Amino acid sequence: MNTLSAEILAAGVWQSGLAQVLGGLVLVAVLIGAFWLGYRVRTREPRPPEPDEQPHRPDTGALPGETSEYRQGTEMPHTDGEHRLMPYQLKGGGGTETAPTPPDEEKRKWGGISSGGFGSGGTGHGD
Repeated sequence: MNTLSAEILAAGVWQSGLAQVLGGLVLVAVLIGAFWLGYRVRTREPRPPEPDEQPHRPDTGALPGETSEYRQGTEMPHTDGEHRLMPYQLKGGGGTETAPTPPDEEKRKWGGISSGGFGSGGTGHGD
């Protein structure tokens, strides 16, 4: 009979809403504890720097290690029709080399066939 009365008591507590209230109080206590712990951690962190304490770019305007140069395509070496060129026979540098002067306006413009971008409604190559 003891187990039966415990089950009835547990069912009565659940039905009366006391278990929901206690569960809610536990949940609220856990949330308050989490916010309190987060506040303590945040107060131990150093303050953010003021705007005048922020690092500034050098007078040149370039970032450290940044270089600015003009590039031009490397001339492809010609071979006879019998022997093909192997990759190790090409110059390094990714097919470009440093140019002493900037390219003129005509070389900078795209002169190839217009290809429509994705979703632009164009037909692609060969418009």
